[in-house]
Amino acid sequence: MIAGLSSAALPYLRPASTSGSNATTTDRQPEASTATDAATSAPGINVSQLKPLQGAKPISVADNPVLRDLMATNWLMTHGANATQPAVSDDAPENTYAQVKVDGKVVATLYNGGSSTMTNAAAAKIGMLDDPPGLSGPDLAQWRADNYAKLLGGTVEKASTAITQSQWTPRQSNSATYSRDQLDAAFQAMLAEGQKAAVQPQSSYLATRAQPGTSADISA
Repeated sequence: MIAGLSSAALPYLRPASTSGSNATTTDRQPEASTATDAATSAPGINVSQLKPLQGAKPISVADNPVLRDLMATNWLMTHGANATQPAVSDDAPENTYAQVKVDGKVVATLYNGGSSTMTNAAAAKIGMLDDPPGLSGPDLAQWRADNYAKLLGGTVEKASTAITQSQWTPRQSNSATYSRDQLDAAFQAMLAEGQKAAVQPQSSYLATRAQPGTSADISA
């Protein structure tokens, strides 16, 4: 932890990249229905009221390209996030790029990803400072540090944990576009996981039945 840096001293967070409606309802009285009353007066379903579906046939998710790709994309995003999620956040102390000090006190901290934290007083003085288009990472952190110091009348102290632009690795975006091969492979992997999950309970039951002196009551 860098001396002078605390959540209490730096309550304002500025990320690296910078209406509501009232619903109304109308109360309505339920309409009386002789058929509904008759249907609900006795438990169960009246078989005589059932009608066969004409022309209906079961379909598989594999036969619906849109739904299949949606499920495959969700599977890829879920497994990818679990595999590549960073261990520390952008504003962790070990990601500090520089600090801006005024009269020896830390008023703003910049991070390698370009985000910054500052005191409420410093934020009020800086106001809505627009970042130059195209800047990111350490380059954005340096630009912000220089302009914060200029507006606040302070100095910039670069941290030992600061990295260069070439050393910085941007965080992966949550949105991604996957190839046809990736989507097809993900869908097959998802099916394999589902089949494996379905087989495990059955295997456990068969193993229990095979043990001498054990029995299972399936009458329920």
